[in-house]
Amino acid sequence: QVDLLESGGGSAQAGGSLTLACKADGHTRGLNCMGWFRQIPGKEREGVAVHCAGSGSTFYAASVKGRFADSQDTAKKTKYLHLNSLKSDDTAIYYCVADNRSFESSWERGLFKYWGQGIQVTVSS
Repeated sequence: QVDLLESGGGSAQAGGSLTLACKADGHTRGLNCMGWFRQIPGKEREGVAVHCAGSGSTFYAASVKGRFADSQDTAKKTKYLHLNSLKSDDTAIYYCVADNRSFESSWERGLFKYWGQGIQVTVSS
């Protein structure tokens, strides 16, 4: 079992920045792909960014590429999502996700085993 706990959400102005953190706890050895999804009100859940350690690749949704950056501190078992140049369309609940399996070709389908409880990000224009 792996527990994921997000932190760092809140409110920001359009054009501003926020950083989300996700602390992984439990049986984290063997985790391969880890990243972020979001749920915008009235829309389907959307993959934002995922990093797969096995391939060393990081994948981004087209809507956030060039604005958001995924990073991790392995020693702290913590993943980060740096949200820059925020837009009102980025307002959503952001979820940390993780799995032992490889999702390099299917990460956007959201089939991750472990999910955090979600954290709100609100961007005002």
